[in-house]
Amino acid sequence: MLRLDQLHPIVSGNKWYKLRYYIEEALHSGCNTIASFGGPYSNHLVALAFTAQENKLKSIGYVRANPNEPITPSLQEALAYGMQLEFIGRTHFQETKKELLLKIKNNPSSDTYFIDEGGYGALGAKGAATILSAQDTSSFDTILCAVGTGTMLAGIINGAAPHQEIIGIPILKNENTLAEEINSLVIHKQKSWTLLHQFHQGGYAKINPALIQFMNELWTLEKIPTDIVYTGKLLFAVNELTQTHYFKPGSKVLIIHSGGLQGNRSLPKESLLF
Repeated sequence: MLRLDQLHPIVSGNKWYKLRYYIEEALHSGCNTIASFGGPYSNHLVALAFTAQENKLKSIGYVRANPNEPITPSLQEALAYGMQLEFIGRTHFQETKKELLLKIKNNPSSDTYFIDEGGYGALGAKGAATILSAQDTSSFDTILCAVGTGTMLAGIINGAAPHQEIIGIPILKNENTLAEEINSLVIHKQKSWTLLHQFHQGGYAKINPALIQFMNELWTLEKIPTDIVYTGKLLFAVNELTQTHYFKPGSKVLIIHSGGLQGNRSLPKESLLF
């Protein structure tokens, strides 16, 4: 397992990689504010708020929630790092997001730099492509990671060696456009990659007793923290794939722990052992 969760206590895991070139471009462009989108337990918004503060940039988080809803611990953390929160509701979140992104695209002189939700985009994938170059991973036959927007997976595909099979575990249900969105960020179209859609466990942030039990057992045995949105489902999938002999005998398999445990804050206290 590649433990990206151990890179930084706040800019956890793949967020460090996905944000790096966006921040660089924002600073190079002379912007003083950086803005993005996310849910009430967004790893992305917390990481962005901290990173912006470290780079002396203002930050704005457009949140998929209503103004009258309680402020989650994740959003409180983002506020503590200086992020201005704008609650744009749930019903028309995607439409509002597209309008804001189009508005900023048509106004290149703006001093606000926008990043799409979850860091999706070419620069996010460019950053994610450097994940595998941090250490020698060329001996692995298969590489697996969880998939949200698909940005990290696209980066992994771009950064992988020709002989490596890349497998993504989507955490969204009925995400019909996901493969197309990933492919739009893939540089070398001939690279081998697969999405296994059967492990979403009901959809985004959906949980069940079996998943919670698995996460607790994994912690007890290996002291590896996982989250209910991404890495818990990824490791659950790997466990099932191993038991059903999905991988060829003798294969060397690399699992990427993408970090980010904010989603666990939505659970009742003492649900998890860590």
